[in-house]
Amino acid sequence: MNISTIPLPSPSSLWATVRSVGTFNVACSFAALWAFVKLSRAFRWRLKTTQLRGPPRTSFIYGVSHDLASSQDSAEMYERWATEYGVAYMIPGVLGQTRIVLSDPRAIAHFYARETWTYVLTPLALVLMEASMGRGLLWSQGEDHRRQRKALTPAFSNAAIRKLTSVFYDSAYKAKGAWDTAIESSKDVDAVIEVQNWMSHISLDTIGIAGFSHDFGSLDGKRASVTKVFDTFGNNQQASTVNKVLRLLASPFPIITKMPTKRSNLMKKLSETMEEISNDLLVRSRREKDVNMSGRDEEKSIIGLLIKSEGQDAELRMSKEEVVAQMKTLLIAGYETISISLTWALIELSRHPDVQTRLREELLAFGADPTYDQLKASLPYLDAVVHEILRIHPPVGEFIRLVSMHVYMRIDIHNRSTGSGR
Repeated sequence: MNISTIPLPSPSSLWATVRSVGTFNVACSFAALWAFVKLSRAFRWRLKTTQLRGPPRTSFIYGVSHDLASSQDSAEMYERWATEYGVAYMIPGVLGQTRIVLSDPRAIAHFYARETWTYVLTPLALVLMEASMGRGLLWSQGEDHRRQRKALTPAFSNAAIRKLTSVFYDSAYKAKGAWDTAIESSKDVDAVIEVQNWMSHISLDTIGIAGFSHDFGSLDGKRASVTKVFDTFGNNQQASTVNKVLRLLASPFPIITKMPTKRSNLMKKLSETMEEISNDLLVRSRREKDVNMSGRDEEKSIIGLLIKSEGQDAELRMSKEEVVAQMKTLLIAGYETISISLTWALIELSRHPDVQTRLREELLAFGADPTYDQLKASLPYLDAVVHEILRIHPPVGEFIRLVSMHVYMRIDIHNRSTGSGR
């Protein structure tokens, strides 16, 4: 049969057919097709890869995701599974999804060495990152990530951080002064200090001064707009049952994150506030750069490098949207991780007075304010304490990525050329 003689249906006739079948039936058909494609891919993947052991599915819908989300200590669950199933094991996820968990240091090193190229962000992570922080360093992948990271690298060199040591000391002494005042003015022997709030103030002011040459004044009692949003977001961490279910289902259906829930509205407000602050800081910094004629050191600061990257002749040029995204990323991600880690450090030191005493003795051996080089190379017990705090209380609980499609293609080609099925 000559295929050119087959009449093609017109758009109007196609629409009439759709209406006759029914919108609901069409939607069900697309859903079934989506499920079929997903299942066929999963089945094909299982045939071509080594099957790992792992815990059984406790829920037909959620796998073990609900167990992890509702657990008081999900890290303990991961460690127990690693002991039972090995350092690389598989856990069942939502709606038939599976995840491979790595506990082996060499496997983790491989994972991070090839991050953003071989292992890419999940669709859900891309949506959440873009909504909260824009298309900055944490969102970008591959060549875009390399370009953005290279543009910011000078701001995180040893030489650049050494110059910021005084900023960290200033924030610490401001907090100490406020605590001394609270203790001295207390009628009782003891004074109650909300340590987590103070760690948040230290985090915000330090990032503002070190990264953007701007003092938010949080340690001085100022209530900037960014502080209000952070505090509101922090006080609304308890999610309802419905929100917990929506979060779990957002993994296979990222569009769920677009629903106007209380948490998503807070996240939107946080992102908008961060964008306003970032734009204000950029305008002020550009103005100061035009006035300041000795700006060589300024160019190596984060805000200086970002302004430099906006230039048309910049080697590692970033768009205005990317520049603002970097600022939002550093403000949001930096604020949260620093405040959490500092809070847990003080909690653990209060629980272990012997560790606190030994750490204090090591620090005082170099005087009241050790230099950056001493902090970096001459304080092994401090280094051990910091690493242990980050090990037992990581600010980011888990890191999930997908194997990119070009890797799948490369594996398929390799398997066919060698005749191997593994």
